Amino acid sequence: MVSCKEGPQQLSKIEGKQLPINASLEEVDSIASFIAPFRNRINEVLDSTLAYAPKPFLLDDGKRNTSMGNLMADIVFEETAPIFKSRTGNDLDFVVLNYGGVRSIISEGKVSARNAYEVMPFENRIAIVEMSGSAVRELISFLINATRRHPFSGMQIVLDKKGSLESVNIQGKPFDETRSYFVGTSDYLVQGGPSIGFFKDTISTTDVDYLLRNAIIDHFRKADTLNAIVDDRFIQLD
Repeated sequence: MVSCKEGPQQLSKIEGKQLPINASLEEVDSIASFIAPFRNRINEVLDSTLAYAPKPFLLDDGKRNTSMGNLMADIVFEETAPIFKSRTGNDLDFVVLNYGGVRSIISEGKVSARNAYEVMPFENRIAIVEMSGSAVRELISFLINATRRHPFSGMQIVLDKKGSLESVNIQGKPFDETRSYFVGTSDYLVQGGPSIGFFKDTISTTDVDYLLRNAIIDHFRKADTLNAIVDDRFIQLD
């Protein structure tokens, strides 16, 4: 409310009430007609076929890694590594994502941009963190002890029969704790830091100005037929 007294007006009171938005609200024809062309164009773009999935990619089809998690981590690695190399001259060593960040599976059949939005509905960006060898060892320990199958690419973790660490290879070479590594991930995990458990210590962070979702869509456009399986990137020996 605004005072009606002469002179400069002053705000004397603010009132508000909650307006529920639910199915009881009726569509306004004039507004619906106005937005229809925009909605139709968006649906056309989202539903256009970009690639083909020869089988479903799932989040529960492996004990230590999954086809959907592997697909996501591999996409981030393949699409980001060339960008990071061209901008910094450094090689991307491996990628780590979080299980909860992959929000949907991909079903068998045609794959569209809408699928990318279902898999990654958040505006998360790809970040590259430089980590010391000791920090990478802590990250590996976190992945081993995690109850969820967090996706990664470019690295192999092998456990012995008792579940203890047998070996770690990064880019086909034994893990070297005396050197630093460049790790691709999402800005969400970097910003969460120790509270999320992934990155307790980093040397530097590079934002490659690339949404995770855009990387997925770019990969779909290039791939034609998607390929991902449960493999030996994270296994326990029998």
